[in-house]
Amino acid sequence: MQNLNRISLSGLRAIEAVARLGSLGAAAAELGVTAGALSQRISRTEAQLGQPVFDRTSHGLRPTDTGALVIARLLRGMTELSAAVSLADPIQEDVLNISAAPLFASRWLIWRLPRFHSQHPGIRVRIEPVVTMITPGVDGIDIGLRVGGGDWPGVRTQKLLDQRVLPVCAPALARDIKTPADLLELPLIRENDHFAGWREWLALHEMSFQKIAAGPEYADGGLCLDAAISGQGVFMAWETLAADAIADGRLVAPVPGRALSGDAYWFVSATEGRRKPAIAKFHKWLQDELLSVTHADAARP
Repeated sequence: MQNLNRISLSGLRAIEAVARLGSLGAAAAELGVTAGALSQRISRTEAQLGQPVFDRTSHGLRPTDTGALVIARLLRGMTELSAAVSLADPIQEDVLNISAAPLFASRWLIWRLPRFHSQHPGIRVRIEPVVTMITPGVDGIDIGLRVGGGDWPGVRTQKLLDQRVLPVCAPALARDIKTPADLLELPLIRENDHFAGWREWLALHEMSFQKIAAGPEYADGGLCLDAAISGQGVFMAWETLAADAIADGRLVAPVPGRALSGDAYWFVSATEGRRKPAIAKFHKWLQDELLSVTHADAARP
């Protein structure tokens, strides 16, 4: 490993952070330096390596062919280093650091945490709302709550619940909906011009996705849900995220039926290392909470 003596470890960290986070700005924020300083650090490290790791383009830094090979090993190596440091750190048994998607954290999880605190008053929960997937066991994260196929390498995954979707709208708009076909005559709210879940839901009613009415488009699922609450149209929502608005009457499901989206909710933790007893307690509580939402929705016509 003598070749490491001539390379700056901080420079290797800079390269890894840019590759992992996708931008110079995000990496600079994580490492606590300015983007300019980080760029200079990367340039110095490339000089030490003897060739560029990134191409500078108008769209940001892009790995060179050799850089892609270097980065792949750096990502694995830095993950292992971080995990090694975590093993040596004193464990705070009464603290859970949880990474979750911002929409799931703000629309569903945060409103139910008081029930967890009442059951386990000695456990403190910290939520880190991030879009990027953080690996548990690295950077102080104990648990990751993810939606997807569950095929993420290097982590322990436990399936919580299949994700289901259903069309929702404001009560006033629901008065005009008598059949599934009526939905397609109304404005359909879309997220980034996507119609996720519609094909699966229509298949339950032996319908195909045909020409649809124009509808509003928003770049965020939370805004789409709010648009439905305000009466702007029909939105195909995750049943978990729409559950509270349905329960208090701000939204209704005008036509019965929930469709599987093909994804699921997953409880993600580290594959090895010391495991806090609090992790298992949070897993059991979270699974019960998710199942209670599903059962409540299934009981409704």
